[in-house]
Amino acid sequence: MKNSHNFTIVLSFICLFVLSVHGQQALLEKKDVAGISPERLNRYDAFLNKEVKEGRIPGAISLVSRKGQIVHDNTYGYGSLKDKSPMEKDGIFHIMSMTKPIITVAFMMLYEEGHFFLTDPVSKYLPQFKDVKVAQDLELGKAGPTEPAHTEITIAHILSHTAGFSHGLGGSALDKEVREALYFNPQENIESRVNTLVGLPLMGHPGEQWYYSASPDVLALLIEHFSGMTVIDFLRQRLFDPLEMNDTGYNISNENQKRWVPVHNFNPEGKLVNSEQQLPTQGNTVFGGTHGLFSTASDYMAFCRMLLNKGKWNGKQFLSPKTLEIMTMNQVGDLYQAPGQGFGFGFGVTTDLADSKSLGSVGQYYWSGAYCTYFFVDPKEELIAILLTQVQPYNNYYGTIMRQFIYQAITE
Repeated sequence: MKNSHNFTIVLSFICLFVLSVHGQQALLEKKDVAGISPERLNRYDAFLNKEVKEGRIPGAISLVSRKGQIVHDNTYGYGSLKDKSPMEKDGIFHIMSMTKPIITVAFMMLYEEGHFFLTDPVSKYLPQFKDVKVAQDLELGKAGPTEPAHTEITIAHILSHTAGFSHGLGGSALDKEVREALYFNPQENIESRVNTLVGLPLMGHPGEQWYYSASPDVLALLIEHFSGMTVIDFLRQRLFDPLEMNDTGYNISNENQKRWVPVHNFNPEGKLVNSEQQLPTQGNTVFGGTHGLFSTASDYMAFCRMLLNKGKWNGKQFLSPKTLEIMTMNQVGDLYQAPGQGFGFGFGVTTDLADSKSLGSVGQYYWSGAYCTYFFVDPKEELIAILLTQVQPYNNYYGTIMRQFIYQAITE
């Protein structure tokens, strides 16, 4: 009986200890991490779950880092509505125009090696850029009258979307012709796509407007010109392998096809469904700068962490902090029309919080992709946020509200 009594006492102490430790862990889990409130982030979770439930997005991944710590890492809904497959953290997404910052960083690595000046005319390296023409009436398209450009297109113009090129996303006749020529007619490689682009009239004179464009494709071709490598080989060697971005590339391997997240759209009845037409995941040979890369949330976080860490990661200096400084300052004066925002080299940048009428920091830089993928980096707050879904057409609503939910969760 005595031994039984002693055993009962010991067991009671063990239970109390376990419950105490569990309770302490629960308290720790509720505490702020890196100055971010988990309780406040629950609002973000609730919002995204509601968007899935009400059929506005199929699913999503959120990944947030502050002060070097992952503070939010959640999945929501489905990767594919057709298959009812749950969204997985290692899902591989079309990041579309989130390709642009990656290509720009790769290009600026070559700048640091002395291959060119930012003020150089592009025609110095690609002769087809000499004597470009500017459309006098966008509604008359490429058949309308043109005039010689007032000045040559420089590398800085290409980096900042001020060269006068189009992305084909506007509503003018010339925009529509650009869209069809670049993306609906077959292109063999990046050189053929750039030659198609430069063979069309400009939307305006170089340096006189900010016009979202396919200019990063020119950067991709220049990477091949300066490095003597294909874009994908350069990216793998200089960025992807050192950053361990193992799932980022222009094609998805056979073994990873099951991790591909297809794009969705709304059918005529307004219901969200898998899109009937999907961009190919294999056999892609146009290694572009505008779009084309596939990636994961964790891969893109590695890229962003390198940027936030002043160009350094895993002991390797990818870019100088001074190079990142010039890339993430406003390079276009008042040509960029969004209030409180400017544009650097490869990134949108926040220049005035009062004008922006949104939470954030001056110096925040960001971009997004056509299938509703978003990211931003805030050096002042040591903050990175990534939100990935796959829906078309593009809507910046989610990129805007992502910032609102994440910044309101900062408590110190």
